[in-house]
Amino acid sequence: MGAVAVLTIFGITMIRSAVAGNIELTTETNLVNRQLTFAVLGFFVIIITASIDYHLWASISRTMYLVMAGLLGILFIVGAAVYGSARWFETSYFNIQPSELAKIVMILVLADFFSRHQPDMHELKWVVRSLLLTMGMVIWILLQPNLSTTIVIMVIWMALLWAGGLRVRHLLLFVAAGVLLPFAAFPFLADYQQARITNFLFPNPEASYGEIYNIQQALISIGSGGWFGEGYGHGSQVQLRFLKVRWSDFIFSAMAEEFGFIGTVLVMALILFVVFRCLRAARLARDTYGALIAYGVATLIAFQAMVNVGVNLKLLPATGLTLPFISYGGSSLLSALLGIGLVQSVILRHKALEFSAGNSANK
Repeated sequence: MGAVAVLTIFGITMIRSAVAGNIELTTETNLVNRQLTFAVLGFFVIIITASIDYHLWASISRTMYLVMAGLLGILFIVGAAVYGSARWFETSYFNIQPSELAKIVMILVLADFFSRHQPDMHELKWVVRSLLLTMGMVIWILLQPNLSTTIVIMVIWMALLWAGGLRVRHLLLFVAAGVLLPFAAFPFLADYQQARITNFLFPNPEASYGEIYNIQQALISIGSGGWFGEGYGHGSQVQLRFLKVRWSDFIFSAMAEEFGFIGTVLVMALILFVVFRCLRAARLARDTYGALIAYGVATLIAFQAMVNVGVNLKLLPATGLTLPFISYGGSSLLSALLGIGLVQSVILRHKALEFSAGNSANK
């Protein structure tokens, strides 16, 4: 909880620096207040979620799955009719992105599925059923189109499948399919998604604007930071607004310019610490269901952090994945804090079990 609180407070502080003096859009001046609102709400969510026995979610997993799939379906239909496509439900104060909550719902649904069918996971038909269960949710996200969130959920599925008892020969089969899938799927991607991959693989060194502009600015920002950074609120690329989307997708570059290599290493070490504690919760959980929940949350945080940093360092094609707890995004922050609340619930139930066992032994 302490590490998560520090990361969240640092993220709000970093967003404030990233939008300081910004005159591009008047609504951006409210980003700090919005993030702060979601942070306060998120910590209430942690407390409430931690106080609820996590086994409750297993009993309503089917209902959660159907409600979330229906919500995504409605968003797609309404968005296609009104906007051409849509990822958010818009309100007067903030936007809600259901696909962020879908990540947590899929962790709970898949954890329940794999814990109930763990003895059967040596049979390929149960693996296929888990894939179909995942695709029933993913298809609506993919149609938005939202490829990055689709990939995150598929990674969660693969991680929980492996933790749930996937056989090695089946693993090799999925690895082979994973290698071939990008080549087969490329022609069906949206134009901007194809452009991101093409510009990553075959960048034009003479281009100064367009698709590779912000990647170039991100690298300049990171390099400008050096070892110790230019100081909070003094990053030239950030404050002069050369770096775009600096409060969200590219907040790592803004952080690197202002706090340098040392500062970014400390922040990433803190995120790694949170991931480690989630994995520890998985190891100490009193049942498979709780272990898979904690393992799924650890996978979600670790994968998003690696992809976000990889994009900023030009090691991966540009995506829309945020840096957990740091980047602006109310739905993203709320889903991450909800995941932490679920892990806390697993730990609290474990402690209760140890206490009961101790009392029984004393009697």
